Amino acid sequence: MAAIKKQTRNPRYVGEVQNLVRNGFGVYVYPNSFFRYEGEWNMGKKHGLGKLLMKDGSYYEGEFTQGEIEGTGSRFWAKTGDFYSGQFSAGELHGCGVLQKSNGERYEGEFSHGLRDGQGFLLDKDGQTYKGSFHQNKRHGEGQMTYRSGDHYEGGWLVDRRQGHGVLRCADGSMYDGQWRNNLFSGQGTLIHCSGVIYEGMWTNGRPLGGASKIVIEGGDVLEVFQDSPFSVEVHLHTEAGGRTTGESGRVLRITAGVRLCGLPPSTTPACLLRRDDINETPIPTPFGFQVVSYPLMERAFKSQDFRGTTAPVVDMAARAAKSGSTRAGSPRLPQGQQESGSGSDGQPMGGGTPSSLEGEAVGGEQNQSSEGESSAITESLSGLFLGQEEDFLPPPANQRVEDGQAKFQNLLLAPPPPDFIPYQLMDELEKRNIKRLSNKAPSEKQSLSQDKTSDSRSNLKKSAMDSTSPRPGEYVIMVTEVTKPPFQGQALPPAFALLRLYPAKTRSKNTRTDKTMSK
Repeated sequence: MAAIKKQTRNPRYVGEVQNLVRNGFGVYVYPNSFFRYEGEWNMGKKHGLGKLLMKDGSYYEGEFTQGEIEGTGSRFWAKTGDFYSGQFSAGELHGCGVLQKSNGERYEGEFSHGLRDGQGFLLDKDGQTYKGSFHQNKRHGEGQMTYRSGDHYEGGWLVDRRQGHGVLRCADGSMYDGQWRNNLFSGQGTLIHCSGVIYEGMWTNGRPLGGASKIVIEGGDVLEVFQDSPFSVEVHLHTEAGGRTTGESGRVLRITAGVRLCGLPPSTTPACLLRRDDINETPIPTPFGFQVVSYPLMERAFKSQDFRGTTAPVVDMAARAAKSGSTRAGSPRLPQGQQESGSGSDGQPMGGGTPSSLEGEAVGGEQNQSSEGESSAITESLSGLFLGQEEDFLPPPANQRVEDGQAKFQNLLLAPPPPDFIPYQLMDELEKRNIKRLSNKAPSEKQSLSQDKTSDSRSNLKKSAMDSTSPRPGEYVIMVTEVTKPPFQGQALPPAFALLRLYPAKTRSKNTRTDKTMSK
């Protein structure tokens, strides 16, 4: 015959008993008075459904098995404000459940002995989400995460770090597909940057192992061309070790030209080709030991084949620009015509030694003496260099995108000298020669003739400069600058410089054999 359950009351337990032990439903206060249990009992042990309360306000409510928290229930921690609902084993979070923390973090998935373990979904306190595999509370295995920035990663994880193969899609449109180590690009991978730059190759510590570190102009530091002859500039990207970059494309490069800035007295600054007293732009230093201001650079656009099969311009753009005084940056682009190929055209030398025919006539002549001043390309703004109507302005050369580590600017031309640039060097040299010739004349005639001839020379030279349809022979500077936006890897490459030696066009006509040889 079964024992009869009785209701008993004592300071610690109020509830049903059987055979003098707690059995059935009852409320029990533990000796330390911190814990209090109310629920079902079986043979003196908590068994079935019940609620274990703690004096600080924490509690567990759910299933018990032979005195242990086992099965499905919910747990609240008063000290942290965290709340869990799910499966338990031996009093620990074990199985599937949902843990909501007071800081906003929420995890839904599998637990093992109180830790996230297995498959689950995590919303962290920063609003970032992770869905995938966990091990001992860490993201581990395969999973995908969406960051607060909008970036999304899907791939391998190791102890809360991205490792193995993974794909990162950034909010700005960039994407990386490849190997990871310690949360960084490492190993073989491909990055498509939002700027259009693409790098495919090896990575180490988040940086491309064979990536570009500098721009190199093909042909060395000195390029040589003829007056009014279009020329080309080819550039290559080089690694930090000095080798050519491969597997990288998309960087945007801009080419500009410049002329040396002379504003100091001749005693402290060498003579230059052109000089301007009202320079408004900020001078830029060059690796050649002098500063430069911008000089207009154009791109020949109209071309046709004449009856001899040679390429010739339909319209002499340089002459038009000089006559109208209209070359300026920001103007409408010319219609695109036939493209020239090769490193140069019309027989101009590029990067080689000075032709022997030029050494005797051009280099030794008076005109080349006027061009011994050095010049340089630096700024993209050409405003203020020419006068004329806005609709007649000629644009600078188009920017070029790098393809597999190289780019080429073709059909380039230096513009005629702007009307407000005065060839002071030529004028000064002529004045010196006039004074020298007058030294043999009578003193009474010397001053009068000197003043007259100096005035005439100055007037003639100024008129020649204003009416010139060609850039003056001499040394200019070409500069190639990276203008990729936004910069790849957060930093643009340093600019590359090269001296551009411009020889008189008449040298070509008198040295046909040399020109034909150089054009091959």
